[in-house]
Amino acid sequence: MEALLSYGQMIASFLFVLTVLVFVHEWGHYIIARINGVRVEVFSVGFGPEIWGFNDKNGTRWKISWIPLGGYVKFFGDASEASTPDAAINEMSDEEKEVSFHHKNLAQKAAIVFAGPAVNFLFAILIIAGLYFTYGRMELAPVVGDVLEGGAAKEAGIEAGDRIVSIDGEEIETFMDIREHLLFKVEDAVTVAVLRDGQTINLNFNLGMVEDEDILGQPTKVRQIGIRSSINPEDRVLVQYGLFSALWNATIATKDLTMRNLQGLGQIIVGKRSAQELSGPITIARVAGKTAEHGLTSLINFMALISIGLGMVNLFPIPMLDGGHLLYYAIEAVRRKKMSAQAQEFGFKIGALVVLSLMIFATFNDILKID
Repeated sequence: MEALLSYGQMIASFLFVLTVLVFVHEWGHYIIARINGVRVEVFSVGFGPEIWGFNDKNGTRWKISWIPLGGYVKFFGDASEASTPDAAINEMSDEEKEVSFHHKNLAQKAAIVFAGPAVNFLFAILIIAGLYFTYGRMELAPVVGDVLEGGAAKEAGIEAGDRIVSIDGEEIETFMDIREHLLFKVEDAVTVAVLRDGQTINLNFNLGMVEDEDILGQPTKVRQIGIRSSINPEDRVLVQYGLFSALWNATIATKDLTMRNLQGLGQIIVGKRSAQELSGPITIARVAGKTAEHGLTSLINFMALISIGLGMVNLFPIPMLDGGHLLYYAIEAVRRKKMSAQAQEFGFKIGALVVLSLMIFATFNDILKID
C-alpha cells in the first residue's frame, strides 16, 4: 500500500509540474499571437485525443489531451501542431490573411515563437522571486568549519577558519558556490585560494572522489575538497529581500542556472561527462515525487528549475522546437526570401528524428537508473 501511495504521489507531482509548465509555455505563444492579431484555433495541453475542452468567444478550442508530454497552440493557417503552413494559405482572402500566422511579418512571427521559452524563463524568475520575498535566503559564508580527516583539503593544508575566496580563478561568495563549482568540474586538479590571517594563500592539489547518493538514493561519485561549512552564527545570514531586490536576484539566479545547465550539456557533447547523465521524463517524475515529500514549496522550487530547462531546450536550433523555427526565420532574414516548403518539411522530419532519438536515449538512461 505504501509503495502504491508513493507511485501515486510521484505521478500526481509529475503531472502537476508538467501541466503547469506546458500551459505557461503555450500561453506565451498564445498571448503574443493574440496581441499581433493572429487567430488561435487550438490551445492544447497534451497531444492525441481530447479528454475535455471548450470554445471561448474568440473561437479558440481550449483542451486537455491524453498524452501529457507537451502541448501546442495551432494558429489559423497552420497545417499541423508543428506550425507548418497549410497548402491553401495562398488562396486566403484579405480578411483571412489578416489573422493568419504565416502572413505576419518576420519580426511578429519570431516574437510569437520566442514568447514560449521566454515565458518559461519569466515564470522561473517569478517563482524564485516569490520564494526569496516570502522566505528569504540562507547564505553560508565560504568559511571552513571543519576539515575532514583523509580528505584532499587536509593533505593540501586547508585549515578550519580559512575563507575560500576563489576556486580555479572563479570568485566564491557563498558556501553554495563551492558546491556548484565542483558539480560541473571534470578535472581532478584544482587551485583554491584561501584567506588566512589577512593573507591570501593559493593551494594546488587534486580533489578526492567520494561515494555519495543523489536525491533518488542512487550511488554516485562526486569530487569533494573535504570540508564542512562553519556553524558560527556570524557565518550564517538569512538574507531578506524586498520586492524589487527579490526580482533582481531571482533574475541573476535564473541566468546562473541556465549557464550551468549549458555548461553541463556542453561537457556531455565534447565527451567530458558521460551521456548517461542525460535524464528523461521518468527521472523527472521520480525527482518530482521525491521533492513533493518535502512539501509544496520544495515542489514549486523544483518547478522553477524544470521551467528553466524547458525554456533552454526549446531554444535549441532544432526544427520541431521553437529554436528551429527561429533558425528558419534567421535564414529567411539573411536570404531575404522564405525557405521552400520542401526544405522546411525536410528539416522538420530531421528535427523530429533528433528529438525522438534523444527522448528514447534519455528514457533508456532513466530505466537503467531504476533499482
